[in-house]
Amino acid sequence: MKRRFLFLENRSVAVAIWATRHHHVKHIGAALSKGKRLQRCARIHFFIVILIACFAQPTGAITLEQVLQTTLERNPAIQEAKSGLEQAAGRRLVFRSVVWPHAELGAPAGVQAGHRAGESGVKGFFVGRGWLTQTLFNMAVPPSLRRGDIEVLIAQQQLNVAVVEQLHAARMAFYAALYNRSLESIRDEQRQKLEENVTTQKDRFEAGLADKSAFTSATVQASELVPQIESAHGAYRQAQLKLAEAMAIDPGKSTLPEPEGELQFVPRRFDVDSETAAALQRRADLKLARLFVRAANEDQRIIAADYYPIVVGSIPGEYVPVTGIHRQGSTSKTQDFIGSEIREKAAYTWRVIDNGEVGGAVLKARAAREMNELTCKKLEANVSRELSRIANDLKGIEAREGSLSTASVAAEEGARTVRENVASGLASPFEYRVTENAFLKTRSGLLDAIYQYNLSVAEWDRATGRYFQFSDDTAPNVH
Repeated sequence: MKRRFLFLENRSVAVAIWATRHHHVKHIGAALSKGKRLQRCARIHFFIVILIACFAQPTGAITLEQVLQTTLERNPAIQEAKSGLEQAAGRRLVFRSVVWPHAELGAPAGVQAGHRAGESGVKGFFVGRGWLTQTLFNMAVPPSLRRGDIEVLIAQQQLNVAVVEQLHAARMAFYAALYNRSLESIRDEQRQKLEENVTTQKDRFEAGLADKSAFTSATVQASELVPQIESAHGAYRQAQLKLAEAMAIDPGKSTLPEPEGELQFVPRRFDVDSETAAALQRRADLKLARLFVRAANEDQRIIAADYYPIVVGSIPGEYVPVTGIHRQGSTSKTQDFIGSEIREKAAYTWRVIDNGEVGGAVLKARAAREMNELTCKKLEANVSRELSRIANDLKGIEAREGSLSTASVAAEEGARTVRENVASGLASPFEYRVTENAFLKTRSGLLDAIYQYNLSVAEWDRATGRYFQFSDDTAPNVH
């Protein structure tokens, strides 16, 4: 947009110049009043300002805050994690169902026929039956209730982890787009200066003030930047595609997002010790790892509960609308239905001999729990080392940026001096080439240092858990 703005501005100035010349040719020798000339110039300048205001304003530019907000709302991975949270509520009901009563209803009906003492003929019948069973004692009940709550907590932290990963990826793509666009601009600006040198050397060669080798060298030096500019432009497009992917934008139906602004260097101070303690408390991946340990422990308890007796109380009942209905398998009237009845009973089961079904499953669950514990401890121990590494990288990049910033000013001044000397023939083309390459390398290095600093700050925010989190207060959601 910057190049388009300059082009439009130059074109507008050309329109103004053409209008002025046309005015003098058409009205040459005519005496115009001063008020009319001022009015016409005012109209021309007003027209130029309108054109610049209409066409020079960036279209489709998006800030980092807008990128993160859109990613949070529309990213497919985050939406999938939200759906997983809804599914976890259903799985929680499955775990809790062990404490709920179990009821069944049945309605046998049919026709009985045959002859028995005092009866003859065919008779229809209907019997209503019901069973109500309630667990009275089961060692699996407490861990099942806790496991159901943990299932929801795991889904919430999985959503947090997905949010952190996607927001971090979008932020890195945004910085990459700004970096490659600035790098392309620096190289293109340098190419324009080298093209001016090509024109100067060509004029000097045609005037006989320089040989053809100077003109050839200037041409080669300018052409060397073309593939570098194309490479930076390609990297910029790739960063735009990553931004569109994070923001759930279809490139075939919409334009690629244009990041707004430029990379800025804002020094920060970091306290590794305090940030390590805070990261251990708020990082979503650490919370998720601890929840997996708790879940595996509850799974082991649920499986081991089969070693203990289970006491169940039941209340079966039968409703008979008419009497004289024979029970199945009855051989006399004394065994027939004489009316509706309800019976209560209690029963217990106890696995005395284990054939490996329980013991093997318990060992497998214990191995899973121990593996989760080791992974969790490894993640927690790595926090301090990771933050120390990032802090050291930030200090090194900050020192590098300071040196390159000073060197860039000196290189720019030296390049300007050599550029003026080459135009007057006081400096050799080789000296000009070395100076310009050093200036480009210094500017590119400074931009790279600023880019790496911003990436390291983003890594610091990720490692300390400073990204968006879904919910810290989960108690109302699981009780």
